[in-house]
Amino acid sequence: MKTALLSVSDKTGIVGFAKGLVEQDFRIVSTGGTKKVLEDAGLTVIGVEEITGFPEMLDGRVKTLHPVIHGGLLARRDLPEHMRALEEHGIDLIDLVCVNLYPFKSTIMQDGVTEAEAIEQIDIGGPSMLRSSAKNFVSVLPVVDPTDYQPVLGALANQTDDIDFRRALALKVFQHTAAYDTLIAQYLGRSAEAFPAKLTKAYTKKQEMRYGENSHQKAAFYENVLPVPFSIAQAEQLHGKELSYNNIKDADAALKMSAEFEQPAVIAVKHMNPCGIGLGETIEEAWDRAYAADSTSIFGGIIVLNRPVDLATAEKMHQLFLEIVIAPSFEKDAFEVLAKKKNLRIMTVDFTKRLDAKEPETVSVMGGLLVQDQDAVVETEADFKVVSKRQPTPAELKAMVFGQTVVKHVKSNAIVISTANQTLGIGAGQMNRIGSVEIAIKQAEASDDFKDAIMASDAFFPMEDCVEFAAKHGIKAIVEPGGSIKDQASIDKADELGISLIFSGRRHFRH
Repeated sequence: MKTALLSVSDKTGIVGFAKGLVEQDFRIVSTGGTKKVLEDAGLTVIGVEEITGFPEMLDGRVKTLHPVIHGGLLARRDLPEHMRALEEHGIDLIDLVCVNLYPFKSTIMQDGVTEAEAIEQIDIGGPSMLRSSAKNFVSVLPVVDPTDYQPVLGALANQTDDIDFRRALALKVFQHTAAYDTLIAQYLGRSAEAFPAKLTKAYTKKQEMRYGENSHQKAAFYENVLPVPFSIAQAEQLHGKELSYNNIKDADAALKMSAEFEQPAVIAVKHMNPCGIGLGETIEEAWDRAYAADSTSIFGGIIVLNRPVDLATAEKMHQLFLEIVIAPSFEKDAFEVLAKKKNLRIMTVDFTKRLDAKEPETVSVMGGLLVQDQDAVVETEADFKVVSKRQPTPAELKAMVFGQTVVKHVKSNAIVISTANQTLGIGAGQMNRIGSVEIAIKQAEASDDFKDAIMASDAFFPMEDCVEFAAKHGIKAIVEPGGSIKDQASIDKADELGISLIFSGRRHFRH
């Protein structure tokens, strides 16, 4: 008779699986809670202690860590010396292992859980049995996923449990235990060094994508095994078609921008850059300003609002073609208006967790990964140093704080023309800084508020041409980091043209 060892934390489907195994002439060996569930269902179950001749001890910490268990799992059937060793020590073969692990993830996600409580949910025996069975998958069926119960029963019944089938189950085991160990490492390392010698991350596939950045590229979306509440991965989609690869990247960028603002704010994003950001006393006023910032580029954009969406705002958004609208919530009538467009993705995110999203940023490169802190600096007027003769006005200083907040989310070379509550022009991603200045000013000049605008730059001016171009087009105040060997040339040009030049002392490149 074949032997199956069943020991599961998640009991979903285990009774049906065990009954199916019994029907195929397996005897069932089990432990603790699993044994009780199976016996309550009328099954005959052998306790692990009956096999090992050793009782559970240390509050269940030690029960399956025994040579009788692991010998039965690891013995190679094709090696006579292995089989002789089993016979010599009275060890029976184990042909199938079904184990899922202590609920470490759900435990640490509960409020108020202590480290001691979390550590008690670190499974030792379960991963050991899984790894032993998966190493010997040629002879032992390793089962870790309840969704595999019926396929395994079917394969056994039809004798289709061939080497490829078994290898796939083994692969799933090692992926599962690796993710489990990684989650534990992340938890224990949550207050350790930012950049450890061994960086371990685990992700679960959330979505198979129709295609990637372009239609000929395959892609998938993975979420962190430890969920980040304020993220596109944890957003709830209420309406619309499936997110695309580019949707996800743009939505992620927009969410990061929205986390900068406490007052009502609307962020419109195209191709990873803001095309319009507006602040207001109400979310409708913030929308009006974001839309007016660039009424052309917002077409087909991704919109994030950091307040519940009301009917008035929804009716204005409904008049445009938009890809995604994300907010904390939607009033019932506002949702009904937006949902008239069947393809519009309508999503909610937990904005109460917006300041908790402090995970380092990662970027893949060939053969490796770049990791850095988020650019979470919030600059204030106190950070500014006036280096020109002309002093900025209080309104200009306030606008500079807003401009500096936005510019760090724009691809370098980055230039932002803004007031204190609205972007007017954005120049992004140009190979030289004057090119970004020209683009931003050309766009901003169409606004009635251009006369009150300032210019913010993510990095220093390599020469005075940026200051000269800005001043000749009506800009009266500029904030930039400073630090160029030609800073004095820019200062002299500002003094010559009668504008304020402020050094923030901090660069905000975003490649």
